[in-house]
Amino acid sequence: MWRQTTTDPMDESTFYADGSVNRPLQPGTIARGHLRKDDAFFTGARNGQWVTEIPMEMDQQSLKELMARGRDRFNAYCTPCHGQLGDGQGMIAHRGFNTRRPVGNFHTERLRNMPIGHFYDVITNGYGAMYSYASRVEPHDRWAIASYIRALQLSQNAPIADADAEELSKAQAPAPYENPSDPNIRTPEGRP
Repeated sequence: MWRQTTTDPMDESTFYADGSVNRPLQPGTIARGHLRKDDAFFTGARNGQWVTEIPMEMDQQSLKELMARGRDRFNAYCTPCHGQLGDGQGMIAHRGFNTRRPVGNFHTERLRNMPIGHFYDVITNGYGAMYSYASRVEPHDRWAIASYIRALQLSQNAPIADADAEELSKAQAPAPYENPSDPNIRTPEGRP
């Protein structure tokens, strides 16, 4: 008991007929922590179709937390290429990365009409020149990023009819700056 022979993974062995110390896994074996019961949550699709809603139970507070987490993760992983607005104008795009196929702009008609499961899948598996983030971003955070992308899309393409009077008054252009104490300072309109 005190002195047992030990082996390292991938060592050869004369004990087993296949010559390896590694034993084959039984069919259906699942590594600890990797049981994925909810197919829609882990793939973004249900019955071969992208899901149109986040497959998690959410109340107002948890949705707020998910969006905050999504903004944080989006800024960390997505902003370098897609930009803070999701318009494909990140620093990587400005420096000429992949000029044959430009970085994705989330505000195009095609991507605004995509189900949210598509964004989850792209984060998981990559798309075009974008590589997979599955090893870097946990599934819950992928849904957070996908929900934040939806918020970005709405922020840049919100119908005017959805705004109330107070929001509309805030959006009105401010009056031009006038400095009565110095007549040499011109407003932006007065620039040559």
